Amino acid sequence: MKRDNYEVLGVEQSADEQEIKKAYRKLARQYHPDVNPGDKGAEEKFKEVTDAYDVLSDPEKRARYDQFGHAGTDPNQAGGFGDAGGFGDIFDMFFGGGGGGGQRRGGPQRGADLRYAMTLTFEEAVFGVEKEIQIPRDEPCEDCQGSGAAPGTHPTTCAQCHGSGQVKVTQRTPFGQIQTARTCPTCHGEGRTISSPCSTCNGQGKVRKVRSIKISIPQGSEDGLNLRLSGDGESGAKGGPAGDLYIVLQVKRHKYFERDGNDVYCEVPITFIQAALGAEIDVPTLDGVVKMKIPEGTQTATTFRLKGHGVPHRRGSGRGDQHVRVILTTPTKLNEKQKKLLREFGDATPDHQQMGKKSLFEKFKETLRDAMG
Repeated sequence: MKRDNYEVLGVEQSADEQEIKKAYRKLARQYHPDVNPGDKGAEEKFKEVTDAYDVLSDPEKRARYDQFGHAGTDPNQAGGFGDAGGFGDIFDMFFGGGGGGGQRRGGPQRGADLRYAMTLTFEEAVFGVEKEIQIPRDEPCEDCQGSGAAPGTHPTTCAQCHGSGQVKVTQRTPFGQIQTARTCPTCHGEGRTISSPCSTCNGQGKVRKVRSIKISIPQGSEDGLNLRLSGDGESGAKGGPAGDLYIVLQVKRHKYFERDGNDVYCEVPITFIQAALGAEIDVPTLDGVVKMKIPEGTQTATTFRLKGHGVPHRRGSGRGDQHVRVILTTPTKLNEKQKKLLREFGDATPDHQQMGKKSLFEKFKETLRDAMG
């Protein structure tokens, strides 16, 4: 059985249009086949999410779904309505063409939104970059100026519906005669007819083209960021506005750095001598190699901060910090002279000095001594 559409999107039944759209975009990014290649489970999830959004984003479909459940929007689940010509016909009979049948398509229509997944390197996301992409999309036909009619001709008003895109139909029901509006069969709801279609676009008014678009990725961008380019989606129909283009950023992992907000983290190895005596070491940063002081007696896993070497703020000025975690390395393959020197060092150095703090055994002895008074 199909799950509840509100449950699929994770929203309440009282959710408004923006909440539904936000929930859909989040889930669509998560389960999109481009992000999960070869994952059949994710593909099914993406289809389920898309189907739920298709219903809840359409006010008419949502109203029918809220009243009748899946049977109100899925003809395969209409059940007992089959004998009367399908659920759509029953709904049209009582509510005036609910399935979109009485909706005129002749007016301006907004173009569809487009989505483009862009992969960036860690540095490109941090410092920003300008990219040029190729987007296939529908654009108004230049030969007919989007009218769909051959040059020198014009569409004419439909003689059957007189430009309304709808015709009145009277049906006899147990409740009496009911008049409803249906899509005009002559113009198919367009409100006009074309006797001489444009040969370039076959009367569609649009042609498929590949358009180059330059995109400025802002500094401080992060994985999953959604950039909206207004009007760069599919072109509208009948003079309607174009849709939008959404650029979804996918940032590659870095070999050395990890990011948390505007701060970056890395680990740097240091030797026993550097840790014990202190040193100045080279540390990789997003800006190149810089010098960092290691104080005498530094312990392994100590973290130091390099102020202002993190990610630039996407809005406003300033940058985050870099956090450097030093890891003490143990020498291997020592020769006999080196081993002798270390043994002499060990004999001359108390445990608490070698440990950098009291050993567990020393703490145990102190505790025992205190308990015995």
